[in-house]
Amino acid sequence: MQYPNNLESKINFDKIKEWIKEECTSQLGTDFVQKVSFTHDIKLLDKLLEQTEEFRQILISGEEFPSSNFLNIYPYLEKAKIEGTFLYEDDFHQIKLSLITLRGCVNFFNENQEEYPQLFQLLGLVTLDQTLLRAIERVLDEKGKIKNNATRELGLIRAQILYEENRLRKVLDRIFREAKAKGMTPDDASITIRGGRMVMPVLAENKRKIKGFVHDESATGQTVFLEPAEVLDINNELKELEYMERREIHKILLQLTDTLRPFIPEIRKAYQFLGMVDFIRAKARLALKMDASKPSLQKGKIIEWYNARHPVLESALKHQGKNIVPLNIHLDHNSRLLVISGPNAGGKSVTLKTVALIQYMLQCGILIPVDPHSKCSVFHHFFIDIGDEQNIENDLSTYSSHLMSMKYFTQFADKKSIFFIDEFGTGTEPQFGGAIAESILLALNQTGAYGIVTTHYGNLKQVAAKRQGMINGAMRFDVDKLEPLYQLEIGKPGSSFALEIATKIGISKDIISYAKDQIGEERVRYDRLLNKLESQKNKYEQLLLETQKKERLLSKRLTEYNDLKETVEKNQKRLIQEAKVEAKSILDQANRKIEETIRQIKENKAEKEATQKARKDLEKLKSSVKPQKVKRVDSPDIQTLEGPIQEGDHVRVKDQGAIAEVLMVKGKVAEISIGELKSTVKLNRLEKISKSAVKREKKSLSKSYGFDTISKMRDFSTNLDLRGKRGEEILPMVQNFVDEGYMLGVKDLRIVHGKGDGILRDITRNLLKGMSNVSKFEDEHADRGGAGVTLVTLKS
Repeated sequence: MQYPNNLESKINFDKIKEWIKEECTSQLGTDFVQKVSFTHDIKLLDKLLEQTEEFRQILISGEEFPSSNFLNIYPYLEKAKIEGTFLYEDDFHQIKLSLITLRGCVNFFNENQEEYPQLFQLLGLVTLDQTLLRAIERVLDEKGKIKNNATRELGLIRAQILYEENRLRKVLDRIFREAKAKGMTPDDASITIRGGRMVMPVLAENKRKIKGFVHDESATGQTVFLEPAEVLDINNELKELEYMERREIHKILLQLTDTLRPFIPEIRKAYQFLGMVDFIRAKARLALKMDASKPSLQKGKIIEWYNARHPVLESALKHQGKNIVPLNIHLDHNSRLLVISGPNAGGKSVTLKTVALIQYMLQCGILIPVDPHSKCSVFHHFFIDIGDEQNIENDLSTYSSHLMSMKYFTQFADKKSIFFIDEFGTGTEPQFGGAIAESILLALNQTGAYGIVTTHYGNLKQVAAKRQGMINGAMRFDVDKLEPLYQLEIGKPGSSFALEIATKIGISKDIISYAKDQIGEERVRYDRLLNKLESQKNKYEQLLLETQKKERLLSKRLTEYNDLKETVEKNQKRLIQEAKVEAKSILDQANRKIEETIRQIKENKAEKEATQKARKDLEKLKSSVKPQKVKRVDSPDIQTLEGPIQEGDHVRVKDQGAIAEVLMVKGKVAEISIGELKSTVKLNRLEKISKSAVKREKKSLSKSYGFDTISKMRDFSTNLDLRGKRGEEILPMVQNFVDEGYMLGVKDLRIVHGKGDGILRDITRNLLKGMSNVSKFEDEHADRGGAGVTLVTLKS
């Protein structure tokens, strides 16, 4: 049961149906759009949603699936039903093309039945074999014309026509050349056809010089088109052959129509399958455009949605270059009725309509714009009371029409119902409207129905806070800027912020003061408390974001430190091992030299010259293996400063050359910071340097590590072209592109993926959603590519 009759237009579902129609490729598919309806059969819904989800996967995968010639051939079938009638060549050509598409769809699902089981089950509608298609293909060629060999008789007739045409042309060419040589024809004239017969142009003054029949003349009358008597019989023969050809073609088409007629019931079922495939594909295409998914259907009543978005509103905002604020909502048996309050234009009605539209889309078998891990339920009854239903004919005021709706709700709502009421209780005197609204809300709560209502009445907020099964919800508001945040927060009531907004606009303090007196101190304090809670929540959320940002940065730095430590340790072990090997080699070499020197001294019996020479060689070896003293070479650009070293100064460690910042000076020692490391050093080991020298030294240090930022920036392009790429190819390309841009400090990037079916765009944007470096992304301006280009803004 749905209420009212114009429910679909009030929640914008008619727009969703229009979008599905636009995605259909034929009348076969659009006919199914008209049949879309609300259902509470959970098994049917699960099947419909799974069919669309499977087709969405086909589109994402890029697998080849028939995409054209989903043609509506029902008019041809109606004509073919009548005995003695026949279809024309073009009619059979249309049937042939659609049968080829049907065969392609059947073959695809047969080959992929394990991947797409729900779509494979649709093949139960198709009992048509290939007999009819083969019969049509035997008769028609690729262009839809009757083949010469369709029958033996037609082949003979067309061969004879070809022979007579060649004979006619030869005779006519000869006559025309003779006439042209005598100047009887116009310049640059040629043989042509008039009235289906081959003729030649002749100057009007010469028409009696050539025997024949005049069929036509030019607009000026200076030229006539004459059929010479010599070719008259040949043209007559051709005419008779053409009549024979036409009769044979009619005979062939009549036989082919007779062949088609018994297949009509099977064809109708098969084309119902073809229309259903076109319809399901249209829903899948729309799902990709809306970034919709198949949620989990629960038997128990629960609404647990994450990042839900109103598709019509999101599309409108996207055209304005704006982003929608997603909705998170949770309703269960303990909190079935959500009472939403908050400031005007804060998003209350949009939130209500978002839930109403998405729930209705779900129960019509359409994938919905929520995260896949969302949970949904199915309701039997769907009631809404949105907008002004004033009816002049029935003499109903706006408030009366609302009360009529409330009467219907309270009579028919039950545990299987969901209802939506916008601006509950308005339209009459507030004191009475609020009381009636409260009593109706309590009555609806007793039915066990689920629902969402929006209101400004304080008594409804209080009822929701006290009653089992009801819960308050508030639309978030920036108290400092006095701007709505369009975010729903469940668990507390919201303030209308009327006094704050009036004050900001500039209403007189006396007027504001009088209004406060009329409202009452208790009510003002209550509203002030809500404002204070909202302000504190905003501040805490900001602090939480900053803390999370710092934690991410700390985690990143810790990872970098661990990687650096691991690299240093590995290099240290390698260097020590290499040093040991080299030391052993040097030691072995020295031992050999010493032994050789002793041997030479002994052999020469300690002769002075030989001994001195041997010792000189030994000294030379010692000097070659002696460690060289490394001297620090000061950079000529770095100049030391005079004066005492104080806290905050930049210094250089004399014996190491390291640049540091002084954290604290205590006596003759100073605590310094070298990057992330802290150390205590004596003052006589430090020398004071300028800040410009520090920058030059850091720049030199960065070059020594092999990363040339300048050259990277020079070579980096902010434009990435993905056109022509497959889905699996673009994942690493987009990841590397964003990472490198973020590392180089680039703010704006541009990814070109083209429009097409939108597959590359959807894969790219789904990937961008999961990147922590990405702040936002949106379509390029329509003049520079529109939806075919994604503009990416990186975080600072």
